[in-house]
Amino acid sequence: MTQATCVAVVQHNANTDVASNLDKLADLSRRARADGAQVICWPEAFAYLGRHEGKREILEPLPDGGPILDRCRSLAAELGCELLLGGFHEVMPSDPERCYNTSVYLDQKGEVRATYRKIHLFDVDIENGPSLRESRQTAPGNQVVTTDTLFGTLGLTVCYDLRFPALYQNLVDQGAIAVAVPSAFTATTGALHWHALLRARAIEAQCYVIAPAQHGWHSKHRASYGHSMIVDPWGQIVAEIEDGDGYALAEINPAEVERVRREIPSLDNRQLIFPPKKKRYHQSDSDLFKAWEEMVDCEREAYAKSCLDTV
Repeated sequence: MTQATCVAVVQHNANTDVASNLDKLADLSRRARADGAQVICWPEAFAYLGRHEGKREILEPLPDGGPILDRCRSLAAELGCELLLGGFHEVMPSDPERCYNTSVYLDQKGEVRATYRKIHLFDVDIENGPSLRESRQTAPGNQVVTTDTLFGTLGLTVCYDLRFPALYQNLVDQGAIAVAVPSAFTATTGALHWHALLRARAIEAQCYVIAPAQHGWHSKHRASYGHSMIVDPWGQIVAEIEDGDGYALAEINPAEVERVRREIPSLDNRQLIFPPKKKRYHQSDSDLFKAWEEMVDCEREAYAKSCLDTV
């Protein structure tokens, strides 16, 4: 049975010292649990944030794990709470030089309940800002993942996924009443887009958005924006850590999601939108467009029939 649940987002500044990073997270999590948190959420790259050469040394398989996962599982069991490991460095079985950026959800006994491999990888060149190629050493996932929690169904995403709203609509269609967005959002893009994107996803999907984040300088070339937060289904920020290490608490209430979706039934009011028919073709692409038009016509007919069948 789902219930209103106290959720904590944890914010810290990871570096290349895995033991120190995990010590800090354990301390913050114990304090959050003492303040009533039943679900605790950590940021992306929580155990290590640095060059890939160092990351290769700490990659672990899932779900079996290694020293890092073992310590996280022990902490979840010790605290008796559910724990989201925002971005776990998972070894790629077919290529041990590469990895997945994987979100791992642990239950109150420390067992792995769900894993989600980040789908959208951060390959950008920002003028007067960072130039990053996540896909150089990281492989993308290809599965949309939800998991059961104390408060209901949670959709799993990671950082750059935030810019792709179709993913969040898909998670809602699978029953999500909240989505997690653990991140290490860059300081440059975060200042411009972080708040707007999180609130937009909450409003569009009419769900809670849980966004634990990294903050501060990790090296002379990399800084994260911070501002870990929880946004409610109206798009209101109900908890936020502006800067520094810490945690923030908010209640995730399934009844609030139900109320918002009832009062503004935008999810139920969605319409299937097709591109317009293309009547003129170039000789070189006529066969392609004719096939495309036939496919769209079939989809229109199927959709119209489904609407009539429900009347």
